[in-house]
Amino acid sequence: MSRGFVKEEDQEEVPMVPPRADLPDGVINYVTQVGMNALLEEREALTTEREHLEITNEKERRIAVNHINAKLQLLNNRIATAKIVDLKKQPQNEVRFGALVALKIGNAMTVKNYQIVGVDEADIAKGKIAFISPIAKILVNKKVGDKATLKLPTEERVFEIKEIAY
Repeated sequence: MSRGFVKEEDQEEVPMVPPRADLPDGVINYVTQVGMNALLEEREALTTEREHLEITNEKERRIAVNHINAKLQLLNNRIATAKIVDLKKQPQNEVRFGALVALKIGNAMTVKNYQIVGVDEADIAKGKIAFISPIAKILVNKKVGDKATLKLPTEERVFEIKEIAY
Protein backbone atom coordinates (compact mmCIF):
# COMPACT_ATOMS: atom_id res chain seq x y z
CA MET A 1 0.00 0.00 0.00
CA SER A 2 1.24 3.48 -0.80
CA ARG A 3 2.23 5.67 2.18
CA GLY A 4 -0.16 8.25 0.69
CA PHE A 5 -3.09 6.20 2.01
CA VAL A 6 -1.89 6.01 5.60
CA LYS A 7 -3.30 8.33 8.23
CA GLU A 8 -0.81 10.96 9.37
CA GLU A 9 -0.97 9.85 13.01
CA ASP A 10 -0.03 6.28 11.95
CA GLN A 11 3.25 7.37 10.34
CA GLU A 12 6.41 6.17 12.08
CA GLU A 13 8.76 8.73 13.48
CA VAL A 14 12.32 8.45 12.23
CA PRO A 15 14.49 8.05 15.33
CA MET A 16 16.97 10.87 15.88
CA VAL A 17 20.14 9.25 17.17
CA PRO A 18 23.15 11.39 18.01
CA PRO A 19 26.25 10.34 16.12
CA ARG A 20 29.07 8.56 17.92
CA ALA A 21 32.35 10.33 18.60
CA ASP A 22 33.84 11.66 15.37
CA LEU A 23 36.21 9.37 13.51
CA PRO A 24 37.28 10.97 10.22
CA ASP A 25 36.83 8.97 7.03
CA GLY A 26 39.79 6.76 6.26
CA VAL A 27 41.15 6.80 9.84
CA ILE A 28 41.60 3.36 11.40
CA ASN A 29 39.38 2.86 14.46
CA TYR A 30 42.09 2.01 16.99
CA VAL A 31 40.89 0.90 20.43
CA THR A 32 42.45 -0.35 23.64
CA GLN A 33 41.22 -3.66 25.03
CA VAL A 34 39.45 -1.65 27.76
CA GLY A 35 37.78 0.45 25.05
CA MET A 36 36.65 -2.65 23.14
CA ASN A 37 35.27 -4.17 26.34
CA ALA A 38 33.29 -0.96 26.95
CA LEU A 39 31.84 -1.09 23.41
CA LEU A 40 30.81 -4.71 23.90
CA GLU A 41 29.24 -3.90 27.29
CA GLU A 42 27.34 -1.00 25.71
CA ARG A 43 26.00 -3.35 23.03
CA GLU A 44 24.92 -5.86 25.66
CA ALA A 45 23.17 -3.11 27.65
CA LEU A 46 21.30 -1.84 24.58
CA THR A 47 20.26 -5.36 23.60
CA THR A 48 19.01 -6.02 27.14
CA GLU A 49 17.17 -2.68 27.19
CA ARG A 50 15.44 -3.55 23.90
CA GLU A 51 14.41 -7.00 25.16
CA HIS A 52 13.01 -5.66 28.43
CA LEU A 53 11.10 -2.59 27.29
CA GLU A 54 8.07 -2.08 29.51
CA ILE A 55 6.05 -0.03 27.05
CA THR A 56 2.54 -1.32 26.42
CA ASN A 57 1.50 1.20 23.75
CA GLU A 58 2.45 -0.51 20.46
CA LYS A 59 3.35 2.69 18.60
CA GLU A 60 5.54 3.96 21.45
CA ARG A 61 7.16 0.53 21.72
CA ARG A 62 7.98 0.49 17.97
CA ILE A 63 9.50 3.97 18.23
CA ALA A 64 11.60 2.94 21.25
CA VAL A 65 12.77 -0.26 19.52
CA ASN A 66 13.63 1.68 16.35
CA HIS A 67 15.65 4.15 18.42
CA ILE A 68 17.61 1.39 20.15
CA ASN A 69 18.13 -0.41 16.83
CA ALA A 70 19.52 2.78 15.29
CA LYS A 71 21.96 3.16 18.21
CA LEU A 72 22.94 -0.50 17.88
CA GLN A 73 23.59 -0.08 14.16
CA LEU A 74 26.07 2.75 14.82
CA LEU A 75 27.66 0.82 17.67
CA ASN A 76 27.96 -2.42 15.69
CA ASN A 77 29.71 -0.51 12.92
CA ARG A 78 32.26 0.80 15.43
CA ILE A 79 32.80 -2.68 16.86
CA ALA A 80 33.19 -4.20 13.38
CA THR A 81 35.82 -1.62 12.37
CA ALA A 82 37.71 -1.61 15.68
CA LYS A 83 41.35 -2.61 15.67
CA ILE A 84 42.61 -3.51 19.14
CA VAL A 85 46.14 -2.31 19.84
CA ASP A 86 48.20 -4.60 22.08
CA LEU A 87 49.78 -2.14 24.52
CA LYS A 88 52.49 -4.64 25.45
CA LYS A 89 53.79 -4.46 21.87
CA GLN A 90 54.09 -0.66 21.90
CA PRO A 91 57.64 0.74 22.28
CA GLN A 92 57.66 1.27 26.04
CA ASN A 93 59.98 4.31 25.94
CA GLU A 94 57.93 6.28 23.36
CA VAL A 95 54.49 7.84 23.38
CA ARG A 96 52.20 5.79 21.17
CA PHE A 97 48.55 4.76 21.16
CA GLY A 98 47.53 3.54 24.62
CA ALA A 99 50.34 5.32 26.45
CA LEU A 100 49.67 6.82 29.86
CA VAL A 101 51.71 10.03 29.78
CA ALA A 102 52.64 12.24 32.72
CA LEU A 103 52.94 15.81 31.43
CA LYS A 104 54.15 19.09 32.83
CA ILE A 105 52.17 21.74 31.00
CA GLY A 106 53.82 25.13 30.60
CA ASN A 107 55.05 26.58 33.89
CA ALA A 108 52.65 24.51 36.00
CA MET A 109 54.14 22.99 39.13
CA THR A 110 51.94 19.90 38.94
CA VAL A 111 51.99 16.99 36.52
CA LYS A 112 48.85 15.86 34.68
CA ASN A 113 48.29 12.30 33.49
CA TYR A 114 46.63 11.51 30.17
CA GLN A 115 46.12 8.27 28.28
CA ILE A 116 45.90 8.22 24.49
CA VAL A 117 42.89 6.10 23.56
CA GLY A 118 40.28 5.48 20.84
CA VAL A 119 37.62 8.04 19.99
CA ASP A 120 34.82 6.17 21.76
CA GLU A 121 36.87 5.77 24.92
CA ALA A 122 38.05 9.39 25.11
CA ASP A 123 36.85 11.32 28.18
CA ILE A 124 38.91 14.34 29.24
CA ALA A 125 37.35 14.24 32.73
CA LYS A 126 38.97 10.81 33.16
CA GLY A 127 42.26 11.91 31.58
CA LYS A 128 41.63 9.98 28.36
CA ILE A 129 42.31 11.79 25.09
CA ALA A 130 41.52 10.55 21.58
CA PHE A 131 44.47 9.60 19.41
CA ILE A 132 43.18 12.00 16.74
CA SER A 133 43.22 15.00 19.11
CA PRO A 134 45.79 17.76 18.53
CA ILE A 135 47.50 17.05 21.88
CA ALA A 136 47.85 13.33 21.16
CA LYS A 137 49.21 14.04 17.68
CA ILE A 138 52.01 16.27 18.99
CA LEU A 139 52.97 13.76 21.71
CA VAL A 140 53.28 10.66 19.50
CA ASN A 141 56.87 9.38 19.08
CA LYS A 142 58.16 11.61 21.91
CA LYS A 143 60.23 10.22 24.79
CA VAL A 144 60.69 11.13 28.46
CA GLY A 145 62.30 14.57 28.68
CA ASP A 146 61.05 15.66 25.23
CA LYS A 147 58.89 18.73 24.81
CA ALA A 148 55.99 19.13 22.42
CA THR A 149 54.45 22.46 21.47
CA LEU A 150 50.76 22.95 20.69
CA LYS A 151 50.09 26.11 18.70
CA LEU A 152 46.89 27.75 19.86
CA PRO A 153 45.34 30.90 18.34
CA THR A 154 46.63 33.15 21.16
CA GLU A 155 49.61 31.23 22.52
CA GLU A 156 51.86 28.23 22.30
CA ARG A 157 51.44 25.62 25.02
CA VAL A 158 54.47 23.47 25.85
CA PHE A 159 54.07 19.92 27.15
CA GLU A 160 57.07 18.23 28.76
CA ILE A 161 56.95 14.45 28.96
CA LYS A 162 57.85 13.35 32.48
CA GLU A 163 56.86 9.68 32.36
CA ILE A 164 55.45 7.09 29.94
CA ALA A 165 53.67 3.89 30.95
CA TYR A 166 51.51 1.28 29.26
